Amino acid sequence: MIQSLLIANRGEIACRIIRTARALGVRTVAVYSDADADALHVREADEAVPIGPAAARDSYLRGDRLIAAARESGAEAIHPGYGFLSENADFAEAVIAAGLVWVGPRPDSIRAMGLKDAAKARMIEAGVPVTPGYLGGDQRPEHLGEEADRIGYPVLIKAVAGGGGKGMRRVDAAADFADALASCQREAAASFGDDRVLIEKYVLAPRHIEVQVFGDTHGNVVHLFERDCSLQRRHQKVIEEAPAPGMDEDTRASLCAAAVRAAQAVDYVGAGTIEFIADASEGLRADRIWFMEMNTRLQVEHPVTEEITGVDLVEWQLRVASGEPLPLRQEALRISGHAIEARLYAEDPARGFLPSTGTLEAFDLGDTARIETGVTEGDAISPFYDPMIAKLVTRGATREQARRALMNTLEGAVVWPVKSNAGFLVKALAHPDFVAARLDTGLIAREGEALLPPALPSRQALADAAASLVSPGPLPGFRLNAAPRLTARFLVGGEPAEIDWSEGEGELVEQDDVLLAEDGQTWRVERFRASAAAGASAGDGAILAPMPGRILSVEVAAGDRVAKGQRLLTLEAMKMEHGLVAPFDGIVAELSASTGAQVQVDALLARIERADA
Repeated sequence: MIQSLLIANRGEIACRIIRTARALGVRTVAVYSDADADALHVREADEAVPIGPAAARDSYLRGDRLIAAARESGAEAIHPGYGFLSENADFAEAVIAAGLVWVGPRPDSIRAMGLKDAAKARMIEAGVPVTPGYLGGDQRPEHLGEEADRIGYPVLIKAVAGGGGKGMRRVDAAADFADALASCQREAAASFGDDRVLIEKYVLAPRHIEVQVFGDTHGNVVHLFERDCSLQRRHQKVIEEAPAPGMDEDTRASLCAAAVRAAQAVDYVGAGTIEFIADASEGLRADRIWFMEMNTRLQVEHPVTEEITGVDLVEWQLRVASGEPLPLRQEALRISGHAIEARLYAEDPARGFLPSTGTLEAFDLGDTARIETGVTEGDAISPFYDPMIAKLVTRGATREQARRALMNTLEGAVVWPVKSNAGFLVKALAHPDFVAARLDTGLIAREGEALLPPALPSRQALADAAASLVSPGPLPGFRLNAAPRLTARFLVGGEPAEIDWSEGEGELVEQDDVLLAEDGQTWRVERFRASAAAGASAGDGAILAPMPGRILSVEVAAGDRVAKGQRLLTLEAMKMEHGLVAPFDGIVAELSASTGAQVQVDALLARIERADA
């Protein structure tokens, strides 16, 4: 067994790897950027080595610094986690060339599956069914447009070197193809250094089904059954579960056998995931499930597989990297129960899911679910990295038991003052289509605002919270033959709210505030004061930067007339593009944003005046 391990990653996956390594008696070495000097994974590791500035390109994406850190610390192996350099074949080769153990697949396997067009061609040779599309090398926009016409709309444009939902655009009509292609290529070039794309037929009732595979250096390859990752927002997975609802045994056997063939076709070693798209318009059928891509690493959603199989996949990774055979053969693997995972993100659903940053002054997810996180109360959510706060995983004998357990955990979640999507996750889990397992990848987009949590707590919850700001005793204003009444005014999340108090309920005290949690939402309830309310309602047309970032493009000029919802500019922040739009019809009265400029949070980028002002 490997004796010392450097983890070339951060956050929750680094903490997850440290936990298993410690149980196996393996010494762990963390790496950290300047922004992560006090991070949880740094505190939990046996040793930690700095690797550079906050920006990932200057730290976590610097393979030379990671290898140097391994040498400096005496680590004998490197685990890449997921994201960053986990699927970078050149980095894997450099690790091996440095005399270190690479905890991952062979570099040739990474390359074989890293380019989606070549991977699909190889799958066809291996007898794995693939989605109809265009995989060719002619990348001229006019030729790609012709291929899209041939395939038939809707189509999906995907970056050849893509992953994680980036470099991907759905196009419903030929008139929209050119703009979508340009946007996809720009994002692909920025994220992967490669702007080539492929085109696939877009399946109208798609489910995202993936199979966990595992290989060792002794020629053994097994599958650990499937996961359903159909609940997605903008191609990013939101809720995952295992096994896939509605999967019968014959379809499961066919699907998992295809996944094993796919892994064998590239001589796969270690943990990997074969991703499929299923046309679920007539249920899950083996003849309507097609290969999409392979992720040559551990997946974010691996805990649901662990929960239904009883297997520690990180332990298997370390054992296989140490040269051991797989701990279990296929016939020994079984499905037990059902597990569901929700990704808790630092983002504000009320503001178009824009990422939220800051210090977690209050952070409590309870103790009834499996929690995978890289932060604790008092830690900061940085603008430099992925905004995921935690993964919450529950298991039950049935899918309904697991669903209810996850809802209960999320309903009581306290996250403050950073915004989170916990309330949105509660709504998604409670949606009738999710409850009935009527799943497809368009469910969230289709439901839209129906899944957004309420802006304010219920009156009962507010009254309960306000009660902690009230001391026992009669209220002022008592009049003979009339029950005294008092309207107590509060600010809830910056918005004014009122509660009526009656005789005997108490009187307001000067305690500043209290946190209220309801259905995954967290609000600060505080006594109303005029100064505190100032600026609570903007509506003045100021367009502010929602987070630090870089201006990618400016679509308007000062003096332009704009319509409500019209895009004004595009901000790149936290690895995503964010379009900022006009809040109402009006005129661009002020414009301070310029393409390429770096801006800080709340910087004034533009100001719109109403057309009738």
